[in-house]
Amino acid sequence: MVGSVEGSNSVPLPNGSLHNSNGAEEKLNELRHLLGKSDGDLLKIVGVGAGAWGSVFAALLQDAYGHLREKVQIRIWRRPGRSVDRSTAEHLFEVINAREDVLRRLIRRCAYLKYVEARLGDRTLYADEILKDGFCLNMIDTPLCPMKVVTNLQEAVWDADIVVNGLPSTETREVFEEISRYWKERISFPIIISLAKGIEAALYPEPRIITPTQMINHATGVPMENILYLGGPNIASEIYNKEYANARICGAEKWRKPLAKFLRQPHFIVWDNSDLVTHEVMGGLKNVYAIGAGMIAALTNESATSKSVYFAHCTSEMIFITHLLTEEPEKLAGPLLADTYVTLLKGRNAWYGQMLAKGELSPDMGDSIKGKGMIQGVSAVGAFYELLSQSSLSVLHPEEKRPVAPVELCPILKTLYKILIKRELTTGAILQALRDETMNDPRDRIEIAHTHAFYRPSLLGQP
Repeated sequence: MVGSVEGSNSVPLPNGSLHNSNGAEEKLNELRHLLGKSDGDLLKIVGVGAGAWGSVFAALLQDAYGHLREKVQIRIWRRPGRSVDRSTAEHLFEVINAREDVLRRLIRRCAYLKYVEARLGDRTLYADEILKDGFCLNMIDTPLCPMKVVTNLQEAVWDADIVVNGLPSTETREVFEEISRYWKERISFPIIISLAKGIEAALYPEPRIITPTQMINHATGVPMENILYLGGPNIASEIYNKEYANARICGAEKWRKPLAKFLRQPHFIVWDNSDLVTHEVMGGLKNVYAIGAGMIAALTNESATSKSVYFAHCTSEMIFITHLLTEEPEKLAGPLLADTYVTLLKGRNAWYGQMLAKGELSPDMGDSIKGKGMIQGVSAVGAFYELLSQSSLSVLHPEEKRPVAPVELCPILKTLYKILIKRELTTGAILQALRDETMNDPRDRIEIAHTHAFYRPSLLGQP
């Protein structure tokens, strides 16, 4: 068998650990069978987008199944032409030399010299070039395994069996509209796993939310049963470094159960769940409230008490919003609650909020940050606010007994909108919002949500 080690059923990974090749091959064979693959016909998996999580996800698959080269092909697409600046190249050189395994690997591949030249300023490196060596531009400190990188989108996707959407939600529609042109002659639909966390708001003809899986469905015509969402309490670099983690793959039963088994690894446990809506919406909401969590952490010098007060209020708003969108949403507990917790605790959106509160960044600098990539929570703040501020969605205020837009019951979301989008308030306003004596007990908002009185099926384009 390709990649086997004589006298052993285990295959060495780039980080020096071993996995059982027989178990991987069995899982791969099962998925190949479900997809109708014959002997000699490669199962083709491609990641679209090479941000931190998209790159790590592709690298996990490469580590687990890449040795089975006669049965599976794993590649990742990213746009060409993005240059690596001098300071990043210098830092990259330090990372390489601090890891003996990475240094030896680059020397064996005759790739080390270009990093020496880049450090000296004698050569320009490009993001797609370093990705082939296992370096994600948004996550330089975590070397990955070498990757098969494609910069031509048509070449990457035209005959792919499984496409992993690692794009920001703000880019998903545009890229998949281009992809749809390459799929016009396809006989069968691919499977798409979306990792994107974010939403868009459409206000006409009726206010509604558009999630990344819906964007993909609208752009390509791939049926929703073939489009799944995967999310969980995951920090990309920690997962690749084999920290124990779990995730859920959500969607139609036909594919979510076999894919959960295929994606599961000893350190990365994947469960399956039918509630695509709640998990995908929560994926966008957690980034919204993570920005505020970062602000609170910085403004209170990491006060555990203040952060817990914020957590109580923001989770109650998240519960309220999901009950507007789904009649029986998954409860904010277990993995969903853990996903929210880790994002508020650590992640690029929480980091962004901290940097804003410390004055090291400003909203005027935009939401694409060097070394971090796209801060998805910013666009999601705008989308959720715009959607929930529509008067046509008015709900009865529980105390004032008058119709109000749903956003009026979400004071933290309102404050974040005024800070990040309207830029009418400074970051200190988020702390003042928590200290407002008129703030209701978060339990009241949760009880309102659980009455189902505010459910609006039209918000997801449902009749």
